[in-house]
Amino acid sequence: MDDARYMTEALEEAKRAGRKGEVPIGAVVVDEEGNVIGRGHNLRETRQMSTAHAEMVAIEEACKTLKTWRLDGCVLYVTLEPCPMCAGTIIQSRVKRVVYAADDPKNGAHVSKIDVFAAEFTHRVDVVSGVLAQEASKLLREFFHTLRNGRNDV
Repeated sequence: MDDARYMTEALEEAKRAGRKGEVPIGAVVVDEEGNVIGRGHNLRETRQMSTAHAEMVAIEEACKTLKTWRLDGCVLYVTLEPCPMCAGTIIQSRVKRVVYAADDPKNGAHVSKIDVFAAEFTHRVDVVSGVLAQEASKLLREFFHTLRNGRNDV
């Protein structure tokens, strides 16, 4: 699979989140044939739901597309290192591989705070990090810079 290509799609989702005033994090789920079967971006403020992370939204859409909770063989691309909740959902959904862009030093569940993926669960997930990390980090920096400066045109 072309990781940069699919991460670019996740970055587009992140931009959609930012335009809505949401933290710009995006995700896509890709099946074994290379089809995007789920898309998502942060919707926590929009939905007023703590679980409306980009990964959760994309996984939910992928499950609906495939009509199963099992995402065997699928790859999740996300612009920020998954948090513990999302890492658990990725494992429970049986995602084959997760590819993320930027590390999350505050809440990351792969290398930053804890490595949920290293635990011995019944399903193992391959993890790749750093794909288009600079682009994802730039989106986040610009969003929070604008927010701190009190502008509403995030």
